[in-house]
Amino acid sequence: MNLPKEIQETLEKLETAGFEAFVVGGCVRDLLLGKKPKDWDITTSAKPEEIQEVFPDSFYENKFGTVGVKTDSEDESLKVVEITTFRIESKYSDKRHPDEVKFASKIDEDLKRRDFTINALALRPGSGQAYEIVDLFGGQEDLKNKLIRAVGNPEERFDEDALRLLRAIRFAIQLNFSAQGGPAAGWNIEDKTFEAIKDKAESIQMIAAERIRDELLEIIQHSPWQSKDRKSNEVTEEELTRGPARAFELMREAGLLKYILPEFEDGYGVGQNKHHVFTVWEHNLRDGPDSTFYGHDVVGGKMTAKIMSRLKFSKKDTEKVVLLVRYHLFQSDPEKITDSAVRRVLRNVGQENIWDLIDVRLCDRIGSGVPKAEPYRLRKFLVMLEKALREPVSLKELKINGNEIMELLKIQPGPRIGFILNALMNEILEDPPKNNKDYLENQTKGLNELSDRELKKLSDEAKKKMGNIEYEKEEKTKKKYWVS
Repeated sequence: MNLPKEIQETLEKLETAGFEAFVVGGCVRDLLLGKKPKDWDITTSAKPEEIQEVFPDSFYENKFGTVGVKTDSEDESLKVVEITTFRIESKYSDKRHPDEVKFASKIDEDLKRRDFTINALALRPGSGQAYEIVDLFGGQEDLKNKLIRAVGNPEERFDEDALRLLRAIRFAIQLNFSAQGGPAAGWNIEDKTFEAIKDKAESIQMIAAERIRDELLEIIQHSPWQSKDRKSNEVTEEELTRGPARAFELMREAGLLKYILPEFEDGYGVGQNKHHVFTVWEHNLRDGPDSTFYGHDVVGGKMTAKIMSRLKFSKKDTEKVVLLVRYHLFQSDPEKITDSAVRRVLRNVGQENIWDLIDVRLCDRIGSGVPKAEPYRLRKFLVMLEKALREPVSLKELKINGNEIMELLKIQPGPRIGFILNALMNEILEDPPKNNKDYLENQTKGLNELSDRELKKLSDEAKKKMGNIEYEKEEKTKKKYWVS
């Protein structure tokens, strides 16, 4: 393990000033797992005012004894290092915040208040190249055994902060990914801890919707579907034992889901029509992160709006997801779909959302248990979609238009204007840098000396050339999607 120099220097300055100082919590866990910590936390025997004396370039604006120390690091995770005084927390009447925070004198007292053993680890440089690790609750052993275990009495830990009920499940999913980002051997929640989650599930209702929403987003983001190395849209049974699908199973088994997403749980054990081999519940799990809830597109859209409002999502995010749910059943039958229908789908969801809509459609097929997530009909739709998105080669690209030509040549509207425009287009297709106003004006004057017959011939050549270019683009797109 190598601590960043900013962390090393911070610890050394506190130690030199006569205080104990440790790296603590999730960053220690990640270091021991071979992962790069997303952020760094330091705990110390120094009081907030004493920390600020050691680090003048700092700020302290909270009641928890946390001081933010500014560094000159280029790493975003190290620009501000948070240092917190050892502390003891009293009872949590609202199951969210401690009624009172008291400063402690020993690291042992601070670690006792933490949620899970794997997060109750402290570390500081020892002699030479060694590190001293404080592990009072078997956190290193639980890391080895891939076990989420509450510190001390699990019911007491969940009484302190009911969000920990959901955090336990999130860690069981989040830690299912190796340091390289791919699925690793499965993590489990220790039996007594999981039983306590069941017993205390109802108390999740006391937690603010925003906090629950953020935990759910963390769960969804740790998904096998997010892997950059993924080469297929198919979902394996092994993948369903990891990631969000397993999280939702755990939430249901623990009794949390009925308080968080009851609409989702309603699909448990409910069968579907002949086009789906799975129950509604299984369909939703296999759909992955973009399938919001079961039901018809319109009904599902309304349901989605209600749920996202309840979980305090932003208006912008809600509108987008509702839009994707509402239009995910777009027509893609090759015998029925037309260019105008594709443009209508594009108009309904907007260019900025169209590829997300395609992802939702893929997820919907995965959830239906069909052999292929990307069948011919959908690939055909994608060919037509790219055509709709692609600006055709047209006269609009010219740096001169018909009105300007009429004014330049002092002539009236007529076929001759179109002939000249196409003749100009013929030139810039061969040599794009010629597409500038001065050159085109000079060429226009020269072309005006030609007869209508000569101009029409040049015009026809340009049209043929533009058609060939469009044909080549479409053939490349068909090859891309394996469509004949």
